[in-house]
Amino acid sequence: MSINFTTATIKDFENIPDNNMAQRAEIFYEYLDYVKSNGHMNYRLKNTSGTNAILNVNIANHNREFVSFVSSDYLGFTQHPKVKQAAIEGIEKYGTGTGATPLIGGYFDYHNALEKKISGFFKRTEDEAVVFTTGYTANSASLQCLMQKEDLAILDMAVHASVHEGCAFTNKKTFPHNNLESLEHILKVSENLYRTKLVIVDGVYSQDGDTSRINEIYDLVKKYNAFLMVDDVHGVGILGETGRGTLEQAGLLDKVDIITGTFSKTFGNLGGYVIADKKIAAFIRFHSRQQIFSATAPPSSAGIVKAIDLIDEEPIWREKLWDNINYFKKGLDDLGLDTGVTCSAIIPVKIGDPYVTGEAGKLLIQKGIYTNPILYPAVPRKDARIRMSVTARHEKEHLDKTLNAFDDINKKLHIAKK
Repeated sequence: MSINFTTATIKDFENIPDNNMAQRAEIFYEYLDYVKSNGHMNYRLKNTSGTNAILNVNIANHNREFVSFVSSDYLGFTQHPKVKQAAIEGIEKYGTGTGATPLIGGYFDYHNALEKKISGFFKRTEDEAVVFTTGYTANSASLQCLMQKEDLAILDMAVHASVHEGCAFTNKKTFPHNNLESLEHILKVSENLYRTKLVIVDGVYSQDGDTSRINEIYDLVKKYNAFLMVDDVHGVGILGETGRGTLEQAGLLDKVDIITGTFSKTFGNLGGYVIADKKIAAFIRFHSRQQIFSATAPPSSAGIVKAIDLIDEEPIWREKLWDNINYFKKGLDDLGLDTGVTCSAIIPVKIGDPYVTGEAGKLLIQKGIYTNPILYPAVPRKDARIRMSVTARHEKEHLDKTLNAFDDINKKLHIAKK
């Protein structure tokens, strides 16, 4: 089987018939060389400075400064002095690691404090949180232990890959993004066929930056006696009157069955969490393989507690973020570019054609703008886009430089809406 590199995507190399793992890797390596030769390799670039609006990146052994839109550090807390100091104090008190899994000695008082802090942040005082080392495993590991062959997971097609992985051992049905008619049909036909029916949606979706139709979904879930899990990693700290995300905005903070999220975006660290009824939380602690067989979060996690506090203590960061979001989106819209239906800090410029999208990414790099072209399978084949994350650390000069770059690129590539 031969693969046409000019039209190929990464997914085409997952399984090449009649080629063993070394042969598949060799073909893929040739494809990477092809992508690099076209200047379309905006991935796995080597950063040499901390996450910020300006990022130092090493390209072809030369360090350059770029305006960065590749980080989900929405409020800039990775660089906040109070957050860094709390992380330093955690390391000074406990060292650099835990040396054990949560079950057999790797559970410390700072983990307990973090669990209480994050569940309290969501006003879930009767529930409990379970902390994981990444947001990805918070989804994948908890779902793998909760959902078995007798159960059914019902997923919005646009949910994160970690959710799909978490449902590998259970029955799974998907419905088109935010399509309530399809969701209700699945709930109706499966009403008496499975012992557990769990609907899983994102609060804010990672590629389009739009929100779930969460109120209507909640009503449907309860109508058909199912459970609801919401992953709101891109909504927390950004949406809601006090930054508690999509669920606060919808008035559902205390109503959904399971909340999951990450500490790697708004909270400026690493890790994930699951918040649920205390009995479900206990089940996860003793049945999740990641809780049993993988070392727990390091003492630098103490910085997360301070970051959670800062959501309330310093709302100025959320206000600055929204000033930037509104300014940047208006500028892109005024250029005639297609930003879709985003209502968050994730702003796509939809182009459609994968090759043209790669060219746009290359030209942005040349102009000192670091972004990520997003192609299939992350999005449909004809829905390629440049994806950008706006942060509170961006200044107007950074946004204006980027808008000017897009204006120039549009004149060359004609990427504006027809």
